[in-house]
Amino acid sequence: MALESLSDKIINELLSSPKRLKNPTSKSKNKEGHEQHNFNVISLDQHNHLFEIYMRKNLREGMEDDFSCGISWISPSGESVTLKRYNGSSHNHTNHIEQTTTGYNTHIHIATERYIKANKKPEGFAEVTDRYNSVNGALHCLVKDCNITGTKPEPDNLTQISLFD
Repeated sequence: MALESLSDKIINELLSSPKRLKNPTSKSKNKEGHEQHNFNVISLDQHNHLFEIYMRKNLREGMEDDFSCGISWISPSGESVTLKRYNGSSHNHTNHIEQTTTGYNTHIHIATERYIKANKKPEGFAEVTDRYNSVNGALHCLVKDCNITGTKPEPDNLTQISLFD
């Protein structure tokens, strides 16, 4: 299946299909100032789709909000397409078609047919979220949102005490 044939319906089916992590004990690697961790995932339906989950975080001091956690579908031809990506608040993302921005907030990218047809990054559209604030919290959301078993990452503790209470 070529990238151009990915419709919103197919993207949603790929994301919602039951999946299982194949290598939950894989090791992270440090390179060029960041840590990266990759996992192999397979769908549990009759299609046996292959996916990869990646987690990246910046290791430089003061860059704790610079991270990304995503899921890519590996097509039968070997082409990799990021379907969903959970980013930290280190940058202000622009949705190029809509001409809107996320501000410096955590945000979730999702591949859309509209962005593919416009010859943009498939996952070029993003929405602000307050569901996580770390790469591990982002992984928790991804696993929950994308119907993945074989790992149980912990959610972030999002309750904060105000200095003025």
